[in-house]
Amino acid sequence: MRNSILFIGAGRMAEAIISGLYQKSDEQISHIYVSNRSNPERLTELAKKYKANAIHEIEKFIKRVDVIVLAMPPGEHKDILKRISPYITNQFIVTVAAGIGPAYLEDNLPTNTPVGWIMPNTAATIGHSISLYTYGKFVKDKHKKQMEMLVNSIGASQYCTEQQIHDLTAVTGSAPAFVYLFVETLIEFTEKMGVSSEVAEKLVNEMVIGSAEMLKGNLSARELREQVTTPGGATAEGIKVLQNGQFTQLVQQAVIATNKKAKGEE
Repeated sequence: MRNSILFIGAGRMAEAIISGLYQKSDEQISHIYVSNRSNPERLTELAKKYKANAIHEIEKFIKRVDVIVLAMPPGEHKDILKRISPYITNQFIVTVAAGIGPAYLEDNLPTNTPVGWIMPNTAATIGHSISLYTYGKFVKDKHKKQMEMLVNSIGASQYCTEQQIHDLTAVTGSAPAFVYLFVETLIEFTEKMGVSSEVAEKLVNEMVIGSAEMLKGNLSARELREQVTTPGGATAEGIKVLQNGQFTQLVQQAVIATNKKAKGEE
């Protein structure tokens, strides 16, 4: 089965999925249409780069497609859903926005519309996202296959319930920013030791990349940490400072705060 897909939104996540589809699922694609009202230049760029079809009046193309991917910020969903609803027949509607689950989509689309939710992260741009995904109440086997095509285009994936995605958004979607902040901090401190910014970035970045590669092995993160941490040694002293500074609790609080914001809670 070859699918026609309409992307509403032409940002980085839309590009990541489009690029991945052409690389990994080209034989399953009939046409890709892309719409982006706010940035025509970006739309033109994306269309040329991937030989996609740039469109401006999405209403004229909805009945031509099998899947519609909503790749715009959460706050824009209500207006877009209202705009496309009169033209929906049995298209599979998928969002990649934080906080917009199947229940919200079903409430704002015609009855029995098949919907899905993907929560990717920025590593999607290099094909290494870990994407959480779920479905609404009206999906069929063909829609599940279409979902697999989408999530497999940008990396690994994990099926979850809607509530689990709400709870795990910070862990898989936002936590990369926590990691980058940790890296930034190490780089800045390394520079204070008289090392150039170029050397500092190389040292810290390669350390993190190597550490991440170790996680692909058979040992858990705890086991790897214990391997590095000789009791009473220098690393143990550094770990003690982090623990005394409530490092673990701060990470947990950051996850809770992120999830609350994503759900629109105060």
